[in-house]
Amino acid sequence: MDPLITAAGQALAAGDPLGALKRVALRDDAPALALRGIAMAQLGDLDRAKALLRKAARAFGPKAALARARCVVAEAEIALVSRDLSFSGKALDMARGTLERHGDEANAAHAQHLEVRRLLLLGRLAEAEGALAKFDAAVLPAALRAAHELVIAGIAMRRLRTQKARAALVDAERAARQAGIPALMAEVESTCHVLNTPAARLIAPGEDRPVLLEEVEALLASGVLVVDACRHVVCDADTAVSLTTRPVLFALARALGEAWPADVPRSTLLARAFRAKHADESHRARLRVEIGRLRFKLRTLSDVSATTGGFALAPRRARKVIVLAPPVEDEHATVLAFLADGESWSSSALSLALGASARTVQRALDALASAGKVQSYGRGPARRWITRPLPGFTTTLLLPGPLPSG
Repeated sequence: MDPLITAAGQALAAGDPLGALKRVALRDDAPALALRGIAMAQLGDLDRAKALLRKAARAFGPKAALARARCVVAEAEIALVSRDLSFSGKALDMARGTLERHGDEANAAHAQHLEVRRLLLLGRLAEAEGALAKFDAAVLPAALRAAHELVIAGIAMRRLRTQKARAALVDAERAARQAGIPALMAEVESTCHVLNTPAARLIAPGEDRPVLLEEVEALLASGVLVVDACRHVVCDADTAVSLTTRPVLFALARALGEAWPADVPRSTLLARAFRAKHADESHRARLRVEIGRLRFKLRTLSDVSATTGGFALAPRRARKVIVLAPPVEDEHATVLAFLADGESWSSSALSLALGASARTVQRALDALASAGKVQSYGRGPARRWITRPLPGFTTTLLLPGPLPSG
């Protein structure tokens, strides 16, 4: 065993990339190239890291299957950090199989965690939970155990299970301290901050205030009728009706929710739903049609009753109606929700994560760039978009995930 390679590997495991580079920076053999690549990734030079790892994989050759598999896993982690969500899941799965056959359980578990984290970013929570269920966290090394608990916390927050998220973060902090890796401890601290930052605005009769994720969870379980403007859902503790693909209906529902228990004049509804400054008979006819559609969609939750002045919500089970609005309203809030994690994203990765067309995402990025909210670097396929996390609120409710359904 080469002592310098061993020492460099131990330095990387302890989160000391500079210590690793001191030992292998001038070497070009395959193990040194791989370690240099991982060190550069830890230092943030992801392009250089990717090039070094690919060079190392070629240098190892086809006979060093285990070493090549480790390079594939490292490159997949770089792709995830750089938000390249199109990396080959098949290649990662083959690498994980090779690691398992050679008894490298730690790296095999790390490969599986990378796939779980990718599923979490894409909002595929059920698949992520299914993959996590295969792990026995007790046998994982400290660093992987911390990563495991962070994923559990991420899923729990997206499902609005804050107690489970807090418990997972306590375990993650303990494991991160045991691992002694500063970057991992910082990631745990950053995730904890999400739970203590306003996640939405509560709009109800006589109040308009920020609420934490924990309060949102309590509201959704309390039996009130919630018009959720973060996810375009109308729900109570038992039933959720998605209006994500029906923006006009949701605009009407939100206007009615904000005014409850009062009614909303027809002129106000026309302005909110159709942006009609001067309504004519065609607008009023369309309003009657859309109100009928909204009444049908919400039939299990509330009636939409006509009044002398306009229309009003009449909940069937709930005694109160509230509106949950994003802490900061923005036309492209969902794009900002992804960029607010502080990582650099390509427009193609954002398109994949949002389930939107590339052109739609690019238009949103251009508009945000014009407003000075995001910036890009690089050109062509290497172009990345980034912004600082918006101060004072978390974007958890804006990310893709399951609808609240009790």
